[in-house]
Amino acid sequence: MQQTVTIDCPPEILIGLHLNAEGFADYLKKQAAINLFKEGKLSSGTAASWLGMERVAFLHIAFAAGAILLEDTSDDFARETALL
Repeated sequence: MQQTVTIDCPPEILIGLHLNAEGFADYLKKQAAINLFKEGKLSSGTAASWLGMERVAFLHIAFAAGAILLEDTSDDFARETALL
């Protein structure tokens, strides 16, 4: 079941970012997926699926945004290797 979230956004923000409402929604969705992954609240596979891209492509953009795949903990290793 999909849910829709509505966010109020003043036109000045859209103008300042040179985005229309759809572009801004896509931007926020991508940023949310990356940050939730960085916080350990979404797996890379779930984030990639949400964004409609391959896991490797998502990991590429997440790493570029400063994400760390493994923090050398056994929990991180088990979580990520379970997806392979």
